[in-house]
Amino acid sequence: MDADVVVLGAGMAGLAAARALAERNLRVIILEAQQRIGGRILSQPVEGGGVAELGAEFVHGHPPELWALIEEAGVQTVEREGIMLREGFGGGLETNADDEEPMFAPLEKLEDFAGEDLPFWDWLKTSGVPDSERPALLAYVEGFNAADARRISVKSLGVQQKAEDAIGSDSSHVVGGYAQLTDYLAKRIAELGGDIRLGFEVLGVRWGDDEICVETSQGDVSAARCIVALPLGILQRVNKEHGLWMEPEPAAIAHAQRLAMGDAERFTMVFRERWWTAAPVLNRETLNSMGFLFTPQRMPPVWWTAHPEPERLPALTGWVGGPKAKSFRGKSADELGAAGCVVLAEIFGIPESVVRDALVSTHRHDWAEDMYTRGAYSYVPGGAIDASAAMTQPECGRIFFAGEHTDVTGHWGTVHAALRSGLRAAEQVIAELESVK
Repeated sequence: MDADVVVLGAGMAGLAAARALAERNLRVIILEAQQRIGGRILSQPVEGGGVAELGAEFVHGHPPELWALIEEAGVQTVEREGIMLREGFGGGLETNADDEEPMFAPLEKLEDFAGEDLPFWDWLKTSGVPDSERPALLAYVEGFNAADARRISVKSLGVQQKAEDAIGSDSSHVVGGYAQLTDYLAKRIAELGGDIRLGFEVLGVRWGDDEICVETSQGDVSAARCIVALPLGILQRVNKEHGLWMEPEPAAIAHAQRLAMGDAERFTMVFRERWWTAAPVLNRETLNSMGFLFTPQRMPPVWWTAHPEPERLPALTGWVGGPKAKSFRGKSADELGAAGCVVLAEIFGIPESVVRDALVSTHRHDWAEDMYTRGAYSYVPGGAIDASAAMTQPECGRIFFAGEHTDVTGHWGTVHAALRSGLRAAEQVIAELESVK
């Protein structure tokens, strides 16, 4: 055979799995359809230095596996700090009040939720939460999870809340770009004798008791075992009609259909200087310390600044998650940048020409339209709380699944969930190999 294990997908999950297997002296081949590694980690250099993150950006809390990799790779991080500002419904900016935190108490109460696993929207209607507080809750659930509130599982939100409490709610940036971590893993895999093949689009997987044959755009690859680390949006298109097939079809594919791929749009506008610090709406000290800006009556409803020193990139990123993200579909980066200039000028009370003249470039990647991703990141619909765990079950000791959608710790949609899943899948392969010795 060509390899002991073939890994489909060179995102964080696939790279983590391959590295772990290569360290155990197994022959590993990674097949990646694109001409790059990283999956939904995509760090793009920008004019004047620094990077714009077009995919994953934040290190959420302190998950031990991810921080161990950060330390091993020797990359620098900086904790996310800054003042949160909010635009009032009558216009004008104000500091996000601390007394708004109780508004999100209903989500914290879901941590030990034992009721029927309804969609959040259905649960909210009978929850007793005052009508005045529901829009903020809905906006948060959809924006943070890139989810449809009419679908996302209320039980999964409780599991997620407890998981976040366990690792902390603070966030950090990787100075120089998240892609340094996937680049490091790829380098280690190569040093250990692993083989990463770019431009190898998987067309089909045929497997039996003795061998797995992966048909690709560059020819067939055979192995004894296979780790499938493709995004959920791709797994949900597994059939010959869409050009990707698996015969026999593993049970995990049916469970993948029970999950959902979220929708999110983001774009980063890079400027010549931090012009907003001189806006007349607030004092310079407050504006200079702005970290997040919430504009719930506008599109996009969330903005954030680039991380602080040592790379104080003069940039603002706009974000919209959930069903509202569809309104951005089909627009180019330049079109989003032009629209962003208009909105930002209105928010900060300055002429549009000031913002437009300061704009250097706008950067975005449409993950929903990306044929190798088909969405931003996963979430759990009502009634499917068991689906991720079901996907972690090996198929006849031959096929194994990894990816953030297979996380069983409540951290769906995160880099550390993808990393954990890759390590878990590798351990399953190793355990299977040892069992048949």
